[in-house]
Amino acid sequence: MHMQLLYNDRVIIFDRTDFGRSNLSLPAGKCRNDTNDYVLQHDCTAHSAEYDVSNNSIRALTILTDTWCSSGAVTPDGTLIQTGGFNDGARVVRTFQPCSTCDWKEITNGLIQRRWYPTNQILPDGRVIVIGGQENNYEFYPKSTSTDTVFNLTFLEQSSNLYPFVHLNVDGNLFIFAYNEAILFNYTSNSVVKTFPTIPDYQPRTYPFTGSSVLLPLRNLQQSSVEAEVLICGGAPWDSYEQATSGNFTGALNTCGRIRITDPNPTWTMETMPLARVMGDMTLLPNGQVLIINGAARGLAGWEMGRDPVFYPVLYQPDIQNGSRFQVLNPTTIPRMYHSTAILLRDGRVLVAGSNPHQYYNFTGVLYPTELRLEAFSPPYLNSKFLKLRPTINTPVSYTKLSYGQRFVLRFSVSGPMMKNSVGVTMVAPSFSTHSFSMNQRVLVLGVRNGIAMKNSLYAMAVTTPKSAFQAPPGYYLLFVVHQNIPSEGIWVHLQ
Repeated sequence: MHMQLLYNDRVIIFDRTDFGRSNLSLPAGKCRNDTNDYVLQHDCTAHSAEYDVSNNSIRALTILTDTWCSSGAVTPDGTLIQTGGFNDGARVVRTFQPCSTCDWKEITNGLIQRRWYPTNQILPDGRVIVIGGQENNYEFYPKSTSTDTVFNLTFLEQSSNLYPFVHLNVDGNLFIFAYNEAILFNYTSNSVVKTFPTIPDYQPRTYPFTGSSVLLPLRNLQQSSVEAEVLICGGAPWDSYEQATSGNFTGALNTCGRIRITDPNPTWTMETMPLARVMGDMTLLPNGQVLIINGAARGLAGWEMGRDPVFYPVLYQPDIQNGSRFQVLNPTTIPRMYHSTAILLRDGRVLVAGSNPHQYYNFTGVLYPTELRLEAFSPPYLNSKFLKLRPTINTPVSYTKLSYGQRFVLRFSVSGPMMKNSVGVTMVAPSFSTHSFSMNQRVLVLGVRNGIAMKNSLYAMAVTTPKSAFQAPPGYYLLFVVHQNIPSEGIWVHLQ
């Protein structure tokens, strides 16, 4: 249900604690004793795990309180902050630090309000803002004297407070989208800066009519004015809930809306996907393209509410002509619908997990059984025919510290012919994936000077980092060299 990549190349995976026993045991002597649990008060099985990508292994982790439909973000020092949930977990803040023996730590009443279906966003100052979650307000973590309270957000009351789409704009304000409406919000003054036009088809896109959303790659970061665009794809019609409860599963939406949120008078441009999709996951790739994966062709989010899994991923190429941007890719055979996730890995693959459209673990005798298998999806750029075009980064080493506006030399190699004008560098912020939205997902296209040939297919290139935390909040990023749209394997860098 929830997934986050950390800078040690390990993925933290978890769902809820009140499904009953899982198929993964906790270490000997470790059990969860929770008198508030609705299903199993004494439980020696794990509801969270650490997946080590490098050796394809799983380590059981211990979560004590219910994380059902919660949220998360990674702080500048690389700590996963995880907020809210259900029942006894609704006000809990949980932290996880990247290390081979670390486990969850839980802070009772770390939140002021109960947060179920909230959205998190890391802010330029390193704090996390927690928005909605069945509440028409927001709060911050960690707390300070001035923020040890909740702040009302009328927009959520007028639209929806369940997993709104939230993106940090390049001016430091927040783009917040719920159902079919959006605002630009100044959280420091608790004021609406701008109200955007309603998406033209007026159809809803957030839970339970669940589409997905990304902030498209940010470019020209050294210029005085940087443009930012948001893309929202898929969802379900307004009547889909009523229809599904009557046994009729309405077709999902096949449209996307794209809007440049930095324009003085922004307007939506609508596009048609090759496949209708609800509950799809949108993952930003290192070359700036967008993978749309998972989901269903009919119904909506919720227990037993989806039908007709969409097995075919779709690639969206934002920089080419409208009408030619979508490419249908090779299919999976595993249905991934409600409670599925997808995140980018350092090697360029996309880790896909989850799918449990039932109230408990159900492995037999049901449509779309609970899914425990992990999959790795390889985007087209990993095709072996591109191997000679794929760069290899030689320096800097992992965990390199970078500062804002810094110029540094990046060395890389390409075994085949290199086209100097087709080389770029991107930084990708790893995201917290849940309920078809990847919180804090971000791609930055860095400023570069043409590569200089050195020897033996080795090149050097001057690269400039983002100039402010509005463009890129402090923290760990994956850095890639991209040659003719083929990205290298990434390295971890620490921007601060």
